[in-house]
Amino acid sequence: MSLVERKFTRGLIGAAAVFAVLGTASVAAAQSVVLRATGPSSKSYPAGKKLPANSEIVLKSGDVVTVLDKAGTRVLRGPGKVKLDSAVVRDRTGTQRVADLVSGGTGARARTGAVRGAGSGAASATHTGPTNIWQIDSTKGGTWCVADPARLVFWRPDRVEAVTGKVTGQSGSSDIAWKRGSALKLWPQDLPVVDNATYTLEMPGMAPVTIITRVLPQVPTDDATAVFSMLNDAGCTAQRDLLVEAAYADAETMAEAGTETNAEGDSEG
Repeated sequence: MSLVERKFTRGLIGAAAVFAVLGTASVAAAQSVVLRATGPSSKSYPAGKKLPANSEIVLKSGDVVTVLDKAGTRVLRGPGKVKLDSAVVRDRTGTQRVADLVSGGTGARARTGAVRGAGSGAASATHTGPTNIWQIDSTKGGTWCVADPARLVFWRPDRVEAVTGKVTGQSGSSDIAWKRGSALKLWPQDLPVVDNATYTLEMPGMAPVTIITRVLPQVPTDDATAVFSMLNDAGCTAQRDLLVEAAYADAETMAEAGTETNAEGDSEG
């Protein structure tokens, strides 16, 4: 693991320790946010809609609504009424996956730089995506939310060879040199990260991509729901979708375990 990866991981240990409470302790009631809805009532529950804590929703036959709250992901099925509380038992594997993406993670994936699809316990040369939502994917343009400008990093999918890219902003340009075997590289310290600024990233063998940075105020790393809402509101779609992907995996795990929530209070399958 490179020096940048070690520094980046150490800097996130405190945040990860706080966020780990999601998987080990009872969670206070908090609002939920809709990730996906299908069925007759789907128009009433668009993605990103916030639902107050302890509120009751009415679902029709065929309705399936997936929501995210501080306790993790919850799949609601109609027909009937469902109360949005934190009393439902969740599978913690998927919840921890969501926590790792928000906090940065301190497990094997963060230590080796490996991510989903990598071999067990070993770093892979080619990866499918960033290890957490705060890493800028060097292959994608668009709007990227920044939690901490001082620790902002670029991620690359192929870390086999050493490569040098260049990022250009209004205040100038700076090279980004990845060492062989390194997936992460700190944003150049001589190029300020400015809110709502536009940058161009050039990588060897790839078309240049345009990046717009949105510097977020005080990110609550112990609340994935709030982070999802911040990403969604700021238009940081790549990061939002990465978080949603992990939440869906949580939902799939619950479905396999029979822990979805049926209306009229019948839960835990």
